[in-house]
Amino acid sequence: ISMTKLTEWLLGLALLGALWAALTFDLLGLSLPRQYYEVVWPFPVYLLVAFGCYSLATVGYRVATFNDCDDAAKELQDQIKEAKKDLASKGFRF
Repeated sequence: ISMTKLTEWLLGLALLGALWAALTFDLLGLSLPRQYYEVVWPFPVYLLVAFGCYSLATVGYRVATFNDCDDAAKELQDQIKEAKKDLASKGFRF
């Protein structure tokens, strides 16, 4: 069974959410020390900040390593010129 990336992310978030709820509301009866709860309670905020940092770093990296496609640009310019000639022969003006 193949899962889409969205399904994988949603499954992971659901598992983390269930674990967080179980630890925060002591649903498992673990009776953890108070210091643990002080770390677990804001965990979703930590995840959100980490996701934001990851997203920003990914976008920055992809922008920095974006390749120029000179051949494709030249081909597109040639196609535009050809289309203009074709439309000009049919009476359009540019």
